[in-house]
Amino acid sequence: MTAVALDVAERIALAARRQGVERAEGIDDLLARARRWGADLEAGVRAASTDDVDTLLDRLADIVVEGWVARPDPLRARDRDRLLTPDWFQRPDALGYVAYADRFAGTLEGVTSHVEYLRELGTTYLHLMPLLRPRPAPNDGGYAVADYREVRADLGTMGDLEKLASVLHDNGIALTVDLVLNHVAKEHAWAEAACSGDARHRDYFYVFPDRTVPDEYERTLPEVFPDFAPGNFTWDDRLAGWVWTTFNDYQWDLNWSNPDVVCEFADLTLYLANRGVDCLRLDAIAFIWKRMGTSCQNEPEVHALTRTLRAVARIAAPSLVFKAEAIVGPEDVVHYLGVGEYAGNVSDLAYHNSLMVQIWSALATRDVRLLVRALDRFPPKPTTTAWATYLRCHDDIGWAVDDADAAAVGWDGPAHRRFLSDWYAGRAPGTFAVGAEFQVNEATGDSRISGSAASLAGVEQALLADNGALLDTAVRRLFCAYAMVYGFGGIPLLYMGDELALRNDSSFLDEPDHVDDNRWMHRPRMPWDLAARRSSPATLEGRVYGLVKHLGDVRRSLPSLHAAVESSVRETSNRAVLAVVRSHAAGDLVQVYNASPDWQRCDTFALGPLLGRPVVDRLSGEAPEIEGNQLVLPPYAALWLTGR
Repeated sequence: MTAVALDVAERIALAARRQGVERAEGIDDLLARARRWGADLEAGVRAASTDDVDTLLDRLADIVVEGWVARPDPLRARDRDRLLTPDWFQRPDALGYVAYADRFAGTLEGVTSHVEYLRELGTTYLHLMPLLRPRPAPNDGGYAVADYREVRADLGTMGDLEKLASVLHDNGIALTVDLVLNHVAKEHAWAEAACSGDARHRDYFYVFPDRTVPDEYERTLPEVFPDFAPGNFTWDDRLAGWVWTTFNDYQWDLNWSNPDVVCEFADLTLYLANRGVDCLRLDAIAFIWKRMGTSCQNEPEVHALTRTLRAVARIAAPSLVFKAEAIVGPEDVVHYLGVGEYAGNVSDLAYHNSLMVQIWSALATRDVRLLVRALDRFPPKPTTTAWATYLRCHDDIGWAVDDADAAAVGWDGPAHRRFLSDWYAGRAPGTFAVGAEFQVNEATGDSRISGSAASLAGVEQALLADNGALLDTAVRRLFCAYAMVYGFGGIPLLYMGDELALRNDSSFLDEPDHVDDNRWMHRPRMPWDLAARRSSPATLEGRVYGLVKHLGDVRRSLPSLHAAVESSVRETSNRAVLAVVRSHAAGDLVQVYNASPDWQRCDTFALGPLLGRPVVDRLSGEAPEIEGNQLVLPPYAALWLTGR
């Protein structure tokens, strides 16, 4: 027991005494956790705070005790279970499903009525996209939050969220909710108070009387939405100043150097945990610390603050985990899981954006070399953490291709990014994709892409052509891509509708709030009439659903897919063929993928640790085809090979 940990435990004991709960049932458990995670709490505060550290620690101790006292008994029982199984989100049976509640089922009560569908898919983790009360449209798809303690009125109430969480827990499913860290809507009570002249709340934001300081910052700040929200500052008459607005003029960046903001979010973290939320998706986390002369992303204080919030949660509500929404490069993203003294003490999950980008790049080029180069640069993550892997999400695809990585395989970075945009916008000769450009940057020529996984993989084009052979190829392509996601390790996230091969939805053009944002083309409403076809393999929906469900079923049987194991990506003798090796004491797994629509061969050296042994493809249940010393691979083959 260290002096630092004792000090934090003593602060929490004193807070319990102040609140009259020093002899409450379970207090010994609380203090034991304070001794375990107190050092993290103090270290995080000291690394990020320039103010009175002791005062802030005392305030956080009070928040911890208040949150613990308010924690319902069923959730305290869940805490005990999770402390015994801290790797619950790392296990091979972990499978995520991501949806907008209204698009999936209308309301939170509607989601509750479809829990059996989620169970059937093997879901253990449900992420419902932003459901806390936003400002009226436009609201950045719900990420302009006006009240963190209320649910969107059209979805239900906070009570409905608690009921849903309870039903999910009874069915073995954890609930994930977004916590937007970087900004609030300008209609939020904190912003309204600032506009009313409250000096304390004005300090919750970055407000400048003229453009002198903003212009200095702008020298090194990128633009997130150059098309419809250029610049990073907005004049507000009520404030009589320029307020920092990284994303949109109605989203005001918060001043995380202010201890009041830290305490607000510590309290909100426990409030949402006590509603039954199991995982908080920390939205826009990379942006929360500002430093002149930088991009104001990925600053060290970001990780210190996350460590602080995580320690608060570990002490008061230890079943809660964090997922970092940090769409940044390999050298930066691993810091959100923790390196050095932060290893395993920051977020528990982080998005593997590079995997998504590189899968789509490999499918377009029929060449896996860039994928191997990019993913091979990732340093090992802490063994207690996991990647969240995905093929599609609610957002656009930004072509995060590093120029040096492209050059290493003989390509020009900007030219390759333009090629990918052309390919997936449906403009390039020979493309199979139907998508649309999003946020074209005229200065750099870069753009991002909108479109559903099925449409980008060729399903929509094949159906429009009424070409059965093309459709078969597109389905194999989609299956191959998802096999890479499910096989990489971590927790695979299935985006709503991908299991049914839902195509681009043009109905967003009829909705005034969405018409200017083509990302809504891949945010359809769940067509339950089509979902009813999932049991019929004669239908497209049934075929794709069966393939996706099969991936999850096989995945659960493979210990090597535990997230504590690292994936090693490797080139083979054929640039269209990728090998992924996962070494585990319970048995090695070698995955082989053909990223092309043609039959391919590669040397059996791709089998790595399985070379020379009898092997079986766990996805098909059959031995792979080997001629001489070469693997023979059908178009878009996906093989998960183990020893017999």
